[in-house]
Amino acid sequence: MSVAHAVGRLWRWADEWAQAYQYYEVPRFVGDGVENPLFRKAAAYVAALPSLEDADAACVMSSAYKTNDFSLQLGPGHTAHDAFLGARLAWTNAGDGGREHLVLRVRRHDRTRVLRPYLQHVESVADEMELRRRELRLYANTGGDGALSPRWAIAPFTHPATLETVAMDPELKARVRADLESFLKGRAYYHRLGRAWRRSYLLYGPPGTGKSTFAAAMARFLGYDVYDIDLSRGGCDDLRALLLETTPRSLILVEDLDRYLRGGGDGETSAARTSRMLSFMDGLSSCCGEERVMVFTMSGDKDGVDPAVLRPGRLDVHIHFTMCDFEGFKTLASNYLGLKDHKLYPQVEEGFHAAGARLSPAELGEIMLANRGSPSRALRTVISALQHVAPAPAPPQPRASSASRPLPRLTTRWSGHLDEASAADAHAANQSPSGGGGGFGKDAPMREFKKLYGLIKIRSRKDGGVVPVDDTASANGRDSDVSKDR
Repeated sequence: MSVAHAVGRLWRWADEWAQAYQYYEVPRFVGDGVENPLFRKAAAYVAALPSLEDADAACVMSSAYKTNDFSLQLGPGHTAHDAFLGARLAWTNAGDGGREHLVLRVRRHDRTRVLRPYLQHVESVADEMELRRRELRLYANTGGDGALSPRWAIAPFTHPATLETVAMDPELKARVRADLESFLKGRAYYHRLGRAWRRSYLLYGPPGTGKSTFAAAMARFLGYDVYDIDLSRGGCDDLRALLLETTPRSLILVEDLDRYLRGGGDGETSAARTSRMLSFMDGLSSCCGEERVMVFTMSGDKDGVDPAVLRPGRLDVHIHFTMCDFEGFKTLASNYLGLKDHKLYPQVEEGFHAAGARLSPAELGEIMLANRGSPSRALRTVISALQHVAPAPAPPQPRASSASRPLPRLTTRWSGHLDEASAADAHAANQSPSGGGGGFGKDAPMREFKKLYGLIKIRSRKDGGVVPVDDTASANGRDSDVSKDR
């Protein structure tokens, strides 16, 4: 290994000796002691380079605000390498005791093609890192009118939820992460399309399934401030005014959307509230400010909500939160109890299969939190809770006359959960042709009517104590089809 390292260093030395380089100094201070912003951003960028861990020498620094938070920085005379657009570059800390400055080295034949785009790249990456490291803030509407009292109260956003710790199907979680990452990088794409740079999500499902926690994890992943709009407070009659006082790079959270749209005891109709919400979602005021994510939650189903509210453009992504199953339980057990496996897991899995998904993540989390000192006791409590939960209702069985009829096909939404039936397929299933196995042909209605008529006659005679006789050979042979079917 040492021989390969020596050969590599010899190769780099020979390559550097054979190439002509251009050097650019980035001083920390310019003029009358004014700090150069590029120096601070370049130092932060270089400290995040993966090649710094492989450098011959580096300084190890610890954070004054967080424990066990270490970082590497270039010390005097240290060099870190980077690559950009196929060109190789190097940063060197050439500062001495009295003058701090970094030196960027670029091959001479690459400087025209690479230098300006590379420095723009350094600044954008450093800005992104600074935004992610800053303290996030939580804004809550106060009901003020903005003139005599502020509309928003501000507090540090300290919710610890992350996408890694939320209990969710791993595939769905990966799709959410990819969608958020695509949004973060999509400024030029949205502008080329002529669309506002924003994204909207609908989180719906029973209470206690983790919708608010997931919204907090999204904000933590994006590095966005959170504006929590409480629709029950005063001042929500003008949602656009609230929206105009939000800042870019923010997550706007509106909870219990379905309850708000149903109307309230103030005499306001559901239609009036729906109209106000539609204007809030995609009116011109919603385009004032960029890079926003809007998250709406509902504690019920979507069936009672106006389809105009649910359409793409107003609610782009629908994510269905369900009660916890065994896979979600294992994620919670890993987070709360540090368990990857346990001898009681088979009994827990059997309990979930018997009771169905009838416990919410909040209920399971509370059980594990109360018994965090004994994982075995926590699992036994979960097993007992599952045994006392009423089993999930069985789906209705199809009638015998339509057992062979093709069922309506269920389509999947972006969330990956079965979400809603295809109306077209359901209509087609109810209009099956005669060869559909259980459907009726052209002559079937009359034939079925005659058969039913004959059975009614037989039943009435049995009830009256009369022995039935075959009367199908009547003068006109009206019921000949019934006798054939018998």
